[in-house]
Amino acid sequence: MKILTKQQVRQLRDFYPEGTKVQLIRMDDPQAPPAGTRGVITHVDDAGNIHVSWDNGSGLSLIPGEDEFKIIK
Repeated sequence: MKILTKQQVRQLRDFYPEGTKVQLIRMDDPQAPPAGTRGVITHVDDAGNIHVSWDNGSGLSLIPGEDEFKIIK
């Protein structure tokens, strides 16, 4: 796991503000929502994990650089 600086976390928070809609492409986790699942970002924590409220009820967070997802306009 990569340790992010405070500035990197701040940049993630600026790029992925609360309320941003995302769609999962790939997550390497047995508990992951299915590819294509959509959700809304709730916050970015101090470690840089992107917390998402997924449409299927999951709350699993995204890890930038490891998980693949896209912003939905």
